[in-house]
Amino acid sequence: MSETGSEPRPIRTSLPDPTTASNIQYFGGVGSEQPKSPHPETHSTDTALFDDLRRLAIDDETTTEFGSAAYVSEFRSRTAEKTANAVDDQFDDTDYAHIDRAVSAVENRQLLCIDRLVGTHPGATFCCRLYVPPSYARIAHAWAKLFEPTDGREPDFVTVQLPDEQETAIRILPDDGFTAVLGSDYTGEAKKSFLRLFMYRLKQAGGLGLHAGSKRVCVQTGSGLTASDSDPADSDCGSTDSDSDTTASSATDPTDSSGEIISDPSSKLRTVGQLFMGLSATGKSTLTAHGCWLEEPEGAEMVQDDVCALLPDGSVAGSEGGGLYVKTIDLDAAEQPGLHAAVTDDSAVLENVGVGEGGSVDFTDDRYTRNTRAVIRRSELPSASDDIDLEGVDHLFFITRNPLMPPVAKLDPEQAAVAFMLGESIETSAGDPERAGEHIRVVGTNPFIIGPEGDEGNRFRALVESLDLECFVLNTGSIGNRDCGDMVDSSDCGDIGDSELGGSKDIGVKESVTILTELARDRVEWERDDQLGLAVPTAVPGLAIEDYRVADYVTEYERALESLRAERRAYLESFDHLDEAIINAVY
Repeated sequence: MSETGSEPRPIRTSLPDPTTASNIQYFGGVGSEQPKSPHPETHSTDTALFDDLRRLAIDDETTTEFGSAAYVSEFRSRTAEKTANAVDDQFDDTDYAHIDRAVSAVENRQLLCIDRLVGTHPGATFCCRLYVPPSYARIAHAWAKLFEPTDGREPDFVTVQLPDEQETAIRILPDDGFTAVLGSDYTGEAKKSFLRLFMYRLKQAGGLGLHAGSKRVCVQTGSGLTASDSDPADSDCGSTDSDSDTTASSATDPTDSSGEIISDPSSKLRTVGQLFMGLSATGKSTLTAHGCWLEEPEGAEMVQDDVCALLPDGSVAGSEGGGLYVKTIDLDAAEQPGLHAAVTDDSAVLENVGVGEGGSVDFTDDRYTRNTRAVIRRSELPSASDDIDLEGVDHLFFITRNPLMPPVAKLDPEQAAVAFMLGESIETSAGDPERAGEHIRVVGTNPFIIGPEGDEGNRFRALVESLDLECFVLNTGSIGNRDCGDMVDSSDCGDIGDSELGGSKDIGVKESVTILTELARDRVEWERDDQLGLAVPTAVPGLAIEDYRVADYVTEYERALESLRAERRAYLESFDHLDEAIINAVY
């Protein structure tokens, strides 16, 4: 803190050099990529670095039947109500005192220091430096596996995590790239401290950080597609793992979602980039990682699972190049064989997962929390791509579970910005365990935004327009739920259950994947729904879309929509910086 006690000093650049400080055990680069760098390599390989961190955490480890490390933390979710940043919140002496405690620890306490890289994109790669006490080496062990080895550059972002502080407080100085995490031992706090700043920094550069998954879909498409309709890069597909649990390799003639062979002689292979925005438990990770039941030469691969950034040139920069921080509750080998294989590999790190005698693992055990986690290596997940960046993106999906929304609807740029601002989702155990299952709104489905949220919506619309990005709202829940969710007054839902088709209709993974695949093939036909105010499909190969007309499941459907629009508009009007054209596009 300065002499006045009201302004922060430039912290990140004033901390001691961890390579020479006697109180710091430094874990830097691996190999000999940058022998002349300011911070030379400390280990010959990543494996050697991970092994050293694991040895330091041995007292906290329960070794599983798979040979992996399992740890139990005291905190089992992020502490949003204890988090503040100096851009959106007025910091006072108490806030800077939290920062000072973190700085003092770096200067005086015995700490571990680990440098890793977030991102691989030439314009979106940052060095992240994490400090933790040796007694919490398990945090460093798990966190390090998420990111790539450093190349020896100076840190762009620094986090000091001190779980043994009595008071819980997360304080962020965004412009300085510094975060203090006090009183929490949750690995997710360390991870998100860097991804939050990754998104903030790229927004400053003209892009927009997204809490989104990304994937690359390679499909056979004909129906009039010519060379002039596609980018030269679309001439063949990106690499896919034909041995993955979600990509077959035996067929020579690709089929559509109904199993019909596509035999159009004018067909060609086309690569489509897709983004999925949604909080946990909405299907974001499932759809991002799903192989779409495609057979060679078609295929699909997950590129990123959690955080990426849409850049002004249309590329999408990934963040986590080393691993993924996945939920494991109720993980089943039959349903998700690829993910199960990665989680049960000896390279994984389990967090708050039930482990019994002899190291037996029970993924249904929620004795600690429903927010059970594992850090897995990308190299062990068959559906993961070799790279983490998309060269371009074609489709962006807002995942909702609002039962007044159809399985899919197409949005114009203003409507897409409305969907972005609404961020309709479901609270999860990762966010607020006490509210898990409640319908909520989070702008951009991103609880890590720094800066005015209305500006995020304006920036999003500008990028959608300039990149000619197709946007959709995708309902992965059901239509016609009895209470119509928490988004509207249940009295405005009408009497549900009188339809000849039944009281409600679920939208399963099969239906959603069919929609994604046929959109990639450009074989979905559309018309405007005047009641909803959006374009809705009239034909989706492989799906009887006529069975999913929301009005058939909700009596007084128009009244329910009017109530929903009014409530949505009032919500949008609460954002000072949001453009009026976006507010007027409410649906």
